[in-house]
This record gives sequence, structure tokens and C-alpha cells, in this order.
Amino acid sequence: MMLQMKDSGIEWVGSVPTHWGVKPIRAAFYEVTQKNTTGEEKNALKFTYGQIIRKDNFDADDDNYVANTILNYTIVSPGTIMLNGLNLNFDFVTQRIGLVNETGVITSAYMAFHPLDDSVLPQYATYLFKSYDNIKAFHNMGGGVRKILNFSELKKKYFLLPPIPEQKKIVSFLDMKCSEIGTLIADIQAQIDTLEQYKRSVITEAVTKGLNPDAEMRDSGIAWVGDIPTHWIMHPLYYYFIERKNKNAWGQETNLLSLSYGKIIRKDINTNEGLLPESFNTYNIIEQNDIIIRPTDLQNDKRSLRTGIAREHGIITSAYIAMKAIRPLNADYFHYLLHAYDVMKVFYNMGNGVRQGLNFSEFSRLMVIEPPIEEQNAIVVYLREKCDEIDLAIAEKKQQIETIEEYKKSLIFEYVTGKKEVQA
Repeated sequence: MMLQMKDSGIEWVGSVPTHWGVKPIRAAFYEVTQKNTTGEEKNALKFTYGQIIRKDNFDADDDNYVANTILNYTIVSPGTIMLNGLNLNFDFVTQRIGLVNETGVITSAYMAFHPLDDSVLPQYATYLFKSYDNIKAFHNMGGGVRKILNFSELKKKYFLLPPIPEQKKIVSFLDMKCSEIGTLIADIQAQIDTLEQYKRSVITEAVTKGLNPDAEMRDSGIAWVGDIPTHWIMHPLYYYFIERKNKNAWGQETNLLSLSYGKIIRKDINTNEGLLPESFNTYNIIEQNDIIIRPTDLQNDKRSLRTGIAREHGIITSAYIAMKAIRPLNADYFHYLLHAYDVMKVFYNMGNGVRQGLNFSEFSRLMVIEPPIEEQNAIVVYLREKCDEIDLAIAEKKQQIETIEEYKKSLIFEYVTGKKEVQA
């Protein structure tokens, strides 16, 4: 039997089944605002990738942490829905909605609200609000420079209220389908991880062993390198590079560059997104083939990678080390070599201070290996071809995940808004 539909009156929802209720959020939820002022609740939670999970390495006996942080947290219980209402103009891939599954405390920077009664299943509400998030319904809400949304504004918006039996059916169906989709995505992601590991091993093998499997080898004396061809030589990095320190003092350079996932990319200097300084006068002017190193938080294992090579003239933050060659060499070979060092975590025990910072003076003492220039060139040609093949395979896998994610969003939207009915 075809569903009888009506206009919901909600711009981003459209039509809904005629027997579904449409209520202001204030008629279905209350804001959770109880602070942990006495410190009795010590289960610290965090919001990550649309999930509310326990904080790692949280020390409930750390007096300073408790006094300065956890006493100001909000106490939440199972069934509480969290909304990250900060910076609404930014399209967070981390997702803005999460459901609390255990009693604990969480930063009050996030909005917390809970169903008023048992006419709303928190799990259904979470799926619906995630659907609102997916279609960017929150993006035009909030106020101020940072576009912050609070409950006093959110509660004026409208919420769909199917009968409880239907809510239960929708939740059961979507739990099953999302679990299946999650398993499929995890399998594809595992394939991507395998390809990325293969790419790292291909690079490491080529830059430390060369392309001739029959070459005579000797011990390099470098623990993370092992054997190298006997005719290759070694020197500290300062033998090949000096630090480029050419400040954009007059602000005349406007080609803004950034290190992102191991590549130097252009950024819009006039963008309002992200954290950019008022002035770029302290930025370094860099040139094509300069090697860029991100030398902070060395023990923080980010997937973004720490090394890049510039392909054009531009400016980049002086928080990074910029190196220019002082001898005839193939800069791409040395970039691949330092990338291999990076993924082997060679930089982890370098640097000092709270943020494990590293300057060029210390970094330049790192021992590196030098094949003859002809071999450097051959290794670069080989790696470009191999890495392009692997990157293409990875891109195809990532596109598969994006397609599946879009299907998942569409599936959730159709069922939580009643466009499709869960069959008995």
C-alpha cells in the first residue's frame, strides 16, 4: 500500500507520512546542563567521528586536571544526544552528532540534550539528527563569528515523531544495514592500508637498496637503513642542504603553500576557513625542489606525514624547516629518502621540549645515503611510476568508500523521514 504523505513544513525534510507527528524540538527534548562541580563523576568521555567514547590515558587522580577541567564538564547519561555546535560553516568529516551510551562527563563546549519522555527513542533521534547533519541543515544556524549553535536556538527547530513501534523498526533496520555497510567499508579500508604499506615498503627498498638486486652490499652502520650498495656514500644532511630562511618581510608574496598528507599544496590566502594569521610577513619564501619538514610533535603519529617537496615558488609557515640543496643532486630522491625515514619513525626520538620540537641544526646532523646521481635519477623515475600506480588503486578504493558513505546517508534519510517504510 502506498504511503499517504503530507508536507512536514521542514525545508530540508519535505514530505512525511501523514500519521507522523512534527513537533518543535523543545517539545521533545530538554537540555542537559548539570555540571560535575563536586567531581564525583570521573568517567571522562570525548566526541570523535560521530561517536562518544572514553578518553584515552585519562588520569582521574590528576588533581590539576580534575580541578581545571573535569569539574567544568557536563554530566551525561545513556540516551543523551551530543551536538558539536561549533564552527557551523565548516563541513566536519568528524560528524556533529553522537549518542551517549554510558554515564560520564564531557566538555560543556558541546550541546547535550535528552528526550523528555519515552515517546522518543534516543537511537531514532540520533539517526534523524545525523541525517540533518548530513544534509547540512545545521550550517545556516548559529550566530557570531564562529557560527556557534546553542540549545535556545536549536529547540525552535522541528523534529519528526513517528509512533514508537515505527521508531523501533527504523532503528532495528538501520542498525542492521549500517553494520553491514560498516563491515564493507572496514574491508575496503583494510585494502587501502595494505596498499599504503606496500607503497611505503617500495619506497624504502628503492631508496636504501637501489634497483639492482645483484649489487654488492655493505653495512651502512645506520640502524634503520641496514645494508646499502657498497659504492653508495653517506654524509650528514648538512653536507647536501642548508636551511632556507627568506622571510616574506614585505608581504609581497601571496602564493600560499601548505604541507598536507606529504604534499605541498596551494591554499587560498584570502580564505576564511581554517586558522590563518593576520599577516604572512613571517612566512618563508621557498622555491621549487625545496624539501619541507614539519618538525613539531614528533611523537604524535599523524597520517599527514612530515615531509614534502615544493613544486613551485611560494610562501609557507616558518614553523616548518625549509631546505635547499647546495650540491648537484636529485631533490626528489632525498625527499623519498626522508619520507622513508619518516614512516620508519626515525624522527620520533629527535627534538626536545613539550612539543618535541626539532630545529635545522639538530635535524641536519641526520646521516643520509647518497647513490651516484645516475642511480638517484633512475630511482626517482621508478618510484614515480610505481607510486602513481599504487596511488591510482588507492584513489579507486577511496572513491568506493565515498560512494558507499553517500548511499548510507541517503538510506538513513529515506527511512528516518518516512520516504521509505521498513517492511515487516
